[in-house]
Amino acid sequence: MNILLVDGYNIIGSWHQLQELKKKDLAQARDKLVEKMAEYQGFTGYKVIVVFDAYGVQGLEKKYKNYQIDVIFTKENETADERIEKLAIALSNRKTQIHVATSDYTEQWAIFGQGALRKSARELLIEMESIETAIGKKVKHITEEKPPSKILLSDEMAEIFEKWRRGE
Repeated sequence: MNILLVDGYNIIGSWHQLQELKKKDLAQARDKLVEKMAEYQGFTGYKVIVVFDAYGVQGLEKKYKNYQIDVIFTKENETADERIEKLAIALSNRKTQIHVATSDYTEQWAIFGQGALRKSARELLIEMESIETAIGKKVKHITEEKPPSKILLSDEMAEIFEKWRRGE
């Protein structure tokens, strides 16, 4: 099993599209990142966990699922880096390969020392662009390919059935 741990605010700060969105609405930038990570998870089969800092913010840690992605806001006075390191240790086993997406150089080396593989924000962006292109091609192929009808119908009969289907 492959698991991708994502340093949410680090990726938002590194991807131009999300940087611009963050200037207008931070919550929307977070949602867009989670949406993109759902596409990543669906396409690659990796389990994705996105971690956001709550450092300096009062309150308890918050966890929820959105688009089948685990989203974690760290507890008060805990950085995303600290939580990612803990998760990398807790989730690591012989059958699991941990990948961490961050451009924080110190964090990359810390998780690399624990056996996790690092992926920079730029590498993840390039991979996402490739995935989005592949998804687009697949959708286009599916929409262009009309499945053959099992029953041969004249155009006139097909039109009658279509009207019935629509309730006309």
